[in-house]
Amino acid sequence: MKLLVSAIESSANLHLKSLLSYLPSYKLLGIFDSNLDSGGIDLQREAIMGFKDAIKKLPFFYKLANLMVDYSFEADKVLLIDSSGFNLPLAKKIKRANPKVEINYYILPQAWAWRRGRVYSLSKYCDNLLSILPFEKEIYPKEANIKYVGHPLLDQIKEYKDSTAKEPNTILFMPGSRKSEIRYLMPIFKEVAKKIGKRALLAIPPHLKNSLSLYGDISGFEIFYNSQEALKEADFAFICSGTATLEAAIMGTPFILAYKAKPIDYFIGKHLIKLNYIGLANIFFEKMQREPMHPELIQEEVTASNLLEEFKRFNFDNFVANSKILREYLKEGSAKNVASILLS
Repeated sequence: MKLLVSAIESSANLHLKSLLSYLPSYKLLGIFDSNLDSGGIDLQREAIMGFKDAIKKLPFFYKLANLMVDYSFEADKVLLIDSSGFNLPLAKKIKRANPKVEINYYILPQAWAWRRGRVYSLSKYCDNLLSILPFEKEIYPKEANIKYVGHPLLDQIKEYKDSTAKEPNTILFMPGSRKSEIRYLMPIFKEVAKKIGKRALLAIPPHLKNSLSLYGDISGFEIFYNSQEALKEADFAFICSGTATLEAAIMGTPFILAYKAKPIDYFIGKHLIKLNYIGLANIFFEKMQREPMHPELIQEEVTASNLLEEFKRFNFDNFVANSKILREYLKEGSAKNVASILLS
């Protein structure tokens, strides 16, 4: 099978690697990590990291989209993974130029949270919508070919914690990956670590290995560059909003979500995104009509004293039980099911 892939982010390539293990034979075209196959366009290697400076890079991405359209005539199928800023317009461009090719979109844009109108474009230009959220189908029109395929984190996380330490001795701090998040959270996390007085771990994203100055003095922390390894080692965690919160919830590592952003960013986000929670596990539990799985402290609520108070009254047994409920809700990993759809 010749598969045209658009996997821009490192996380998309991780999910792509998982599903390729279920394909008996394939040849990749398009955008993906060069370690997965030869001949692709590796945006990570070319130091093009997302769309932060999108205006400067628009000519590049315009040419890249045209190249992907040309590739579609060589491919048996198309697989777009996440990155809606590039992949949703690309789906439209490919389908208009080459209507016969099958377009599969894996890890859909979060239209359930904001910009709901995208569901109609996705339904119109994509043949298969491969959802990783059980509730996502609810917001799509009846004619949309959308299917829940499982969650990719269940492909990656194979060990779960069935119990927690009576007295947590290893505390993990994950202040996020954006400079503003780190700048706001690290001073507070350092104060919390000092007052708890236990073994302290600090998870740093791999792409920030050479930017440790962002974190200030980290001499009191053991450093981890792999979030799942850090979560496995920890008895408890303080985590900035993001995928790591769902990793912890699935794995069974108790945690508190702490999110603090630039006031203007938070103001805009709050008015664009109409959600009661920002942690995915809590969003899932709300869909199941259950109480939140973990505490969330947002903006001004994020102080050392508030975090310590939540830590002291945390219900560890309840969290472990809810972690099992969450895994049952998500059912299974997605890689095998996505591969099966591509082969069908």
